Parts: sequence; C-alpha cells; structure tokens
Amino acid sequence: MSNQVLLRDIAYARAGDKGNRSTLSVIAYDIKDFPAIERLVTAERVKQHYAGIATGKVDRYVLPQLGALNFVLHDALGGGVTRSLCLDAHGKCLGSAILSLALDLP
Repeated sequence: MSNQVLLRDIAYARAGDKGNRSTLSVIAYDIKDFPAIERLVTAERVKQHYAGIATGKVDRYVLPQLGALNFVLHDALGGGVTRSLCLDAHGKCLGSAILSLALDLP
C-alpha cells in the first residue's frame, strides 16, 4: 500500500536561471526521506512535469551529503530570460512548480 504525498510535504526547492537554462534544487526536509526522493524524482519525471516548458534535455545531479537533487533544464526559458514573452516563468516560479509533483511513498 502506498501513501501519496506532494513533494512539498517532504522537500523544498531552490531555483535559478542563466540564459535559456533553469536550475532546480530539491532538498529533503529530513534526510530519511531522501532515498525516496532520489528514487522517485528522476530526470525523466521532471522533464515530463515540465512538458511544454523544458524542451531540451534535463540533467540530474545527486548530492546525497546534502539530501538534495539538482536539475538543469535546458531550453526551458523561451530563449532566455531577456527574450522570453512569459510573465515570470523563470527561477522561483519553476522551483515552486516542482513541489506539486505527487509521489507514491510506501
């Protein structure tokens, strides 16, 4: 039996942008939740979560000492922050959006 929670219930996010890339960090509130976050929050899942926004590849970096994952979303900012016609779809907005990801925990 699994228990569905939102990522925001067990982690927080930080984000930034540079050119046409966005970086997202997902950090566990409690290190005991990190193995589940690491297993469930994959690059593929993040790319799917940002379908229509992140049109390039998504790289994932694991930082187990920090209980964190870092994602680089390529081609995710409509050509770059200064060229995009989106209303603040950068940095903090994308970081906030990752926290609505639903996870099935045992």
